[in-house]
Amino acid sequence: MGIGLWLLIGFVLYGLGIAAVLTVPSKMCRSMLAGFGVAGSLALLPAGFDALFRAHSFRAALWSIFNAGTITITADHLAGFFLIVTALVALPSSIFAAGQLQTHPIRHPKALSALYLALLIAIPLVIIAADIYLFLIAWESMSIIVYLIITSSERERSAYLMLAIGELGTLSVLIALLLMSGDHGSLTFSALKSNGSNLGIGLRWTVFLLSFFGFGIKAGLIPFNFWLPRAYTNAPSPAIPLIAGATLNLGLYGIIRINAGLLPHPPIGAGVMVLIIGSATALIGILYATIEDDLKTLLAHSSIENAGIITTALGAGFIFLATGHHTLAAMAFVAALYHLLNHSVFKTLLFMGSGAVEGAAGTRSLDRLGGLLKRMPYTGLFVLVAVLSISAMPPFNGFVSEWLTLQALLRSVVLSSFSIKIAFVTAGVGLALTAGLAVTCFVRAFAMGFLGIARSEAISRAHDASKAVLTPMVFLAAVCLLLGVLPTTVIPMLDRVVVPITGASGTGALVPNFFTPNETGSRLPSDFVAQFHNLGAQIGRNVIPGPGLVVLHRGGTANPVVFAMSTSYMFIMLLFLLAVSGGVVALVVSRRRKVERRRQWDGGVRDLLPEMTYTATGFAQPVRVIFEAILRPQVVEHRETLTEYFRIAIRRRRDEVYLIDRLVLNPVSAATAWISDGLARMHNGRVNAYAGYVLLALLLLLVIASFG
Repeated sequence: MGIGLWLLIGFVLYGLGIAAVLTVPSKMCRSMLAGFGVAGSLALLPAGFDALFRAHSFRAALWSIFNAGTITITADHLAGFFLIVTALVALPSSIFAAGQLQTHPIRHPKALSALYLALLIAIPLVIIAADIYLFLIAWESMSIIVYLIITSSERERSAYLMLAIGELGTLSVLIALLLMSGDHGSLTFSALKSNGSNLGIGLRWTVFLLSFFGFGIKAGLIPFNFWLPRAYTNAPSPAIPLIAGATLNLGLYGIIRINAGLLPHPPIGAGVMVLIIGSATALIGILYATIEDDLKTLLAHSSIENAGIITTALGAGFIFLATGHHTLAAMAFVAALYHLLNHSVFKTLLFMGSGAVEGAAGTRSLDRLGGLLKRMPYTGLFVLVAVLSISAMPPFNGFVSEWLTLQALLRSVVLSSFSIKIAFVTAGVGLALTAGLAVTCFVRAFAMGFLGIARSEAISRAHDASKAVLTPMVFLAAVCLLLGVLPTTVIPMLDRVVVPITGASGTGALVPNFFTPNETGSRLPSDFVAQFHNLGAQIGRNVIPGPGLVVLHRGGTANPVVFAMSTSYMFIMLLFLLAVSGGVVALVVSRRRKVERRRQWDGGVRDLLPEMTYTATGFAQPVRVIFEAILRPQVVEHRETLTEYFRIAIRRRRDEVYLIDRLVLNPVSAATAWISDGLARMHNGRVNAYAGYVLLALLLLLVIASFG
């Protein structure tokens, strides 16, 4: 079957699912949600692979709109990749959502299920839209559906903030697209691409700024990301994995689609802006995640961090394209897409774990959790996989994409401009600090949540999640591992997206042909390949398909530095070492010594109370102290005294004020209130004052006319 038929089947199944959940009894809507959600996603997956591997883009005209244009859909390699990512997230998320509705009932389950399936229609429509009409309809539908999903949890303020700032981004994108259309009148993306090459440098900069910041709002980039932690925290648990794992990608999709697809390659200055904003977003996101107590809010800030990492890689790619280094640009874009895929998988898994923990323990506060691994061993295991992945620990998937991103930044040594090199160094230092804080953040999250002793009474009654919740977590944990240990299989797939953008192959630069080194067209000298063969790079050549299992990049003559790694061989060695260690323990230690289980040593105290244990707040205190100049918390102190000179207690509350709120939102709100108050004072009810306003307006009009 062709891609068009797969897409039609997927949309029909989602539509039938909406009708089913609205008509069947409430107790059956969960089954309808899981069944139609999984079936539609299974149709979306081959559609994405078909678009990714076909030689030419799929295109279909649907219907005309009042002679103003034709609604058109298309699926090129970029769209195919995002369809695959969406399907990989939607498939397990649909099962998880149904499981959450079953074990932890919420109000209006039928409405939430219908909105969930409607969102599964809107997201692919954004990706395959080939004209401004369909794109804006799908984009607005997606935004409104997410708004309605969040308001279903009775948190309208955060949902309204998300919708309001999102509309600002939509308006910005619309202006950018209309500027690209010019005087031709056609609003198809193919016409926009043809007209894009005719735009002047000033208009190209305008389109870039409008589209980058417009889509950057949805992606969670600074300075417009203040809505994201509020919205994600208040979104209902059944829907947040899909929202975080799929809708966030649409902002990044829009940035790539316009600035790497429809427009000519952005100028160097635009690439530098993307690079710096991406690295700053990553650092700010992980900084607030590290000090956050609420597990769901922590993951929301982490989404900002990972969007920043992806954007940093995109910025590096734009710079390399503008300077003529197309192979290095291909490496950077491969790193960006790889991390986008990885983030969608492990962040979906983490939000599932957060929902399971909240349902079992009744809280998301890390200061009140603890000891969950004994009561929720399977949930803890899968969350541990996600934590290792997002912390970039080998051999899991986050390590590969972050390693590729850092290596792409290090290749800036080939650039001639000293100022651009400084920008790369700044971004690299920011990402290195981000990576260190990410390890701290998620060691803290897992240790305080799952290890130690319980810090609240409810945790002692917690139990593991249901099979409907654990099954999708198993799937996503396996995908995290596979994406980590098979990078030489994933990179050629991503390369199909990158080659049309950069005109160069990332596979040729990153995946040497060690299994058939004498094949014609090898980019590496034979003696160089032989050295890696001596290290074992050819192991598996008769068993495993493909060019090899090593990711390697060799610099040019001026800078022949070699970057190489293999998570595949690393994984095999880890399994071998674990087997050897387990065998030694079983044969030597266990057989010669009697094992006795006793209470852990607790420093000699009679009873170790939860209040005596290390808390998540205490764990994050060094980060608060070091970065206090950035965090600048508001400390409110309340003193209780018996008389004037006898103090009973001092209670101090520390409120973290988000950096973007402090620097952007609060000043804008204050200025708006000041202007409103000034205008309000003009409405004093005095006729003489109103007559004076009219005379003043006429006088100003005459003055302006005289200069004209």
